Amino acid sequence: MAAVAALTLSACGKGGTSGGGGNTNFVTGNNGVDTVPQGKRDAAPDLSGRTIDGKTLDVAAYKGQVVVVNVWGSWCSPCREEAQYFAKVSKQYEGKGVEFVGINTRDTSTTPAVNFEKEHGITYPSLYDPTGKLMLRFKKGTLNPQLIPSTLVIDKHGKVAARALEALDDTALLKMLKPVLAEK
Repeated sequence: MAAVAALTLSACGKGGTSGGGGNTNFVTGNNGVDTVPQGKRDAAPDLSGRTIDGKTLDVAAYKGQVVVVNVWGSWCSPCREEAQYFAKVSKQYEGKGVEFVGINTRDTSTTPAVNFEKEHGITYPSLYDPTGKLMLRFKKGTLNPQLIPSTLVIDKHGKVAARALEALDDTALLKMLKPVLAEK
């Protein structure tokens, strides 16, 4: 099972399908974004550890705010395509109840990750997850990050509200973010 998960997580491409059977409570929209109604969401797993710049970060500290989590790697060309949009939207929403966090994966050292963020104007922190352990903390059958890039929106209560399994531009990112931000 872990080998299958590792293979799935190492994919880098556009689009994807949702895994898991049974009643998952999530609905795939026509833009490739899966969403879960407010009362049926699963709590985000522990997303904490060292960042690519050596600091410590715990996403649970952002409870009460909406958190956009972007899973990326410096080696991933769709990640390079979407980085400009994440930089732009994160600056637009600074101080407006939204935190952005990256999860850098499959980079063998933090050097290419740090360079990637500098090159693309990413100013928010990224957890360093070279082996994909953080991604494996998401339960099967929930909105989990199955591909690179993946983006998750965690609601103000620490629950996963939306997921995209493809590179996003600013319009698609805002379509995911705005409804969750508007929730009471």
